Amino acid sequence: MNIQINEETYHVDAEGDTPLLWVIRDNLGMTGTKYGCGLAQCGACSVMIDGQIVRSCVTPLEAAAGKKIMTIEAIEADDVGKQLVEAWVRHQVPQCGYCQSGQVMAATALLKQTPNPSEEEIQAAMINLCRCGTYNAISAAIHEVAGVDVKND
Repeated sequence: MNIQINEETYHVDAEGDTPLLWVIRDNLGMTGTKYGCGLAQCGACSVMIDGQIVRSCVTPLEAAAGKKIMTIEAIEADDVGKQLVEAWVRHQVPQCGYCQSGQVMAATALLKQTPNPSEEEIQAAMINLCRCGTYNAISAAIHEVAGVDVKND
């Protein structure tokens, strides 16, 4: 099966019901997308398919065929993603870092769909779990990229 990830086409020798996460990590060696819970709850495995955030741990490979997939490996090639990564650093968002690839992917998808989100829209979109509790810093970084001046104390 052929799939398009980060603007490149790959031929993947895997069953159609194989979770996309395992294809990305094991078949293609892109380890930025993380395995967390395996139940689509934590968000560590978040990628974008045709601009929509999805949990790759429960998305079958066949559901991604013919669609554009973006992983964290290509995020800095995206204008919004690059700005978010820079804001993430300025706001010192990453602590342990395990959830951060999924958080950045979710924030990028949010800002691409809603360029100037309210705090309520951020909270509704940013449902990935963060064990370190950096939600305030995540929100501040998103607001910064959206052009809203929010201090992160």
